Amino acid sequence: MKKTVRLMPFWMVFLVFLFLTSPWSAIAQTPAAPDTGQVEPQTMGAEPAAAEMAQPAPCPARPTVQIDKTSLNNGGEIIVTGQAPPGKPVFLEVWAADKTVRANRFDSKKDPKTGKIPYVFYLTYDMPAYYKIFVPKTAQPQLDAIKQEGKKWSFSKALETLEAGAAYSVPAKMSIERYKATIMASIIGSRGNLMPAMDDQENKKSSMQLVKSRFQSADKVLGADIEVNPDGTYKAVIKIQAGLAPGNYKIMAAVDKDLRSEPAEFENKINFPFVYLSVAGTSQNIFWPFLLTLAISIFGVLMGAGGGFILNPILVSLFPLPHTIVAGTVMPTVLFSQASGIYNYSKIKFINWKLGCTIGAAMLLGGFIGPKLTELITLSQFKFAFGWILLVLAALMFWQTTPGYLAKNKKEQAVLKEFKKRAEEAAKAKQA
Repeated sequence: MKKTVRLMPFWMVFLVFLFLTSPWSAIAQTPAAPDTGQVEPQTMGAEPAAAEMAQPAPCPARPTVQIDKTSLNNGGEIIVTGQAPPGKPVFLEVWAADKTVRANRFDSKKDPKTGKIPYVFYLTYDMPAYYKIFVPKTAQPQLDAIKQEGKKWSFSKALETLEAGAAYSVPAKMSIERYKATIMASIIGSRGNLMPAMDDQENKKSSMQLVKSRFQSADKVLGADIEVNPDGTYKAVIKIQAGLAPGNYKIMAAVDKDLRSEPAEFENKINFPFVYLSVAGTSQNIFWPFLLTLAISIFGVLMGAGGGFILNPILVSLFPLPHTIVAGTVMPTVLFSQASGIYNYSKIKFINWKLGCTIGAAMLLGGFIGPKLTELITLSQFKFAFGWILLVLAALMFWQTTPGYLAKNKKEQAVLKEFKKRAEEAAKAKQA
């Protein structure tokens, strides 16, 4: 009995060893699978598990962008290269990162749905001084068709046609104000009542309309210059024209709205005699406007005016300046020629102050109305109205110089005789 008791630990260890090494031990240590009502796959050819099928496909890499130079001197060419996911079109968004300008648009077109005219004035000060989207060269035919639409082209429709909406991002974030305009508000020097802020979708749509209003033609904001290879590599030669704003510019590559590259930066430098005009968003060689204005002011004062009626359309036609900026800039500059002209005409006693003050009161009132109306018209409307005014004035002045008119108008003849008499007296006084 005592021997049996002494051997009991040995037998217990032996039984435990047999249990751990038996097949029943492996079954007991394996946890039971939860009852899901599905049969576990047992063969190599079985369908993959649902969890594996639900895993999303890996996202392609973001596009990259590199540039061959980081500095330009009043414009030039930038060679842009990079890598994008193969088989996808590549778009480039280029903009002036440092300089922004004002852009405005007056919506006076009848709404086709309601039949009413909105009379809403849109205004932003966040428009990039330069902005352009480049698309693949294969889209050149579509871009040519957009350009053929002329003034009726639509920026939003163009982006849709070129499938370049993914590249449009910077102007969409602009802060835009809306005003309900009225004629009375314009007369008293107001833009109207400020309307509630727009949501992101409305703001984006309005920003596209402001881009067109600011840059006018399609070729200024759209270009087909990108060569895209089947392996996803691309190359584009971007031309930055002279006369743009100085400062930093950014270039960003986009494949879709979720695949955009980090921006590459370069600097555009300008030197005197080029001067940056911040309100116009352009750089200008100031020598040419100086010489042009000198000639016009001599002729304008000779005609009894400051020369603004001649300078205004010439500046709009010859230089890349918005008509609103030209109108506002010419107005104070006329004061210089008019001040010297007033002094000289007063010295020879050719000024009727009663008539002059009466006309001046009307011009004072017009000075409040004119600037606001300038905001509400487009460049085409400005040129059309100004052109007809100049034609009417030219025809009227030509008619007043015909012999038949002079013969019938004795008062005019008396004025001319008096002018001739005083000119002779002034000449004699100089000789003496």
